[in-house]
Amino acid sequence: MRGVTQFLEHLGEQVGAWLYVVAGGLAFGEAAILLGMLLPGETALLVAGYFCHEGVLSLPVMVGVAVVAAILGDSVGYAVGHRIGRPLQGSRLGRWVGERRWEQATRFLHRHGGKAVFFGRLTAMLRALVPGMAGIARMPYYQTFLPWNVAGGLLWGSGCVLLGYGFAASLHTVERYLTWGPVPIVVAVAGVLVWLEVRSHRRERSEPAREREPEPRQ
Repeated sequence: MRGVTQFLEHLGEQVGAWLYVVAGGLAFGEAAILLGMLLPGETALLVAGYFCHEGVLSLPVMVGVAVVAAILGDSVGYAVGHRIGRPLQGSRLGRWVGERRWEQATRFLHRHGGKAVFFGRLTAMLRALVPGMAGIARMPYYQTFLPWNVAGGLLWGSGCVLLGYGFAASLHTVERYLTWGPVPIVVAVAGVLVWLEVRSHRRERSEPAREREPEPRQ
């Protein structure tokens, strides 16, 4: 456990404030350039939240960067889908994404309408494709797409960073008590093994007595 925290501390010292750019860029690129098909942005935001706890980054600033990057990324994805969506699906990149994924995003969008923009944030693949599909479908931008995009960006961006922050606090707590933490588990396992051994001996002693019992007369 200590090795994990040491690695993260070393990473924070080397990268420093560039983590704002890296985490924000990945959050932005998920839908804007379909980067979420390869590397979900929440991973970067969780790591950024950890470094907020360690004092490398500012928590309010990182939350703001995450939210703004998420909203702008989806808006760019919408614009791309609105302008070149159909040719994009037929391009090499669109074929790499796969027809099944495009169809899944289309069905999800038709089923939930504007709410798909919000709920699509919960799944990496849909988070990357739904904004573009909303643009292809000509979903009204200001009336429908943008309000749901802002709501989703606020929840997802701040939530990922805060989860990473909370993970860092939990990690240090586990590290502090890790020396004595396994003791109750070891005691419990030992107790179960002793109980099984005693039970086995009792069965062995009872079996000869059963064999000596006379069989009932017919």
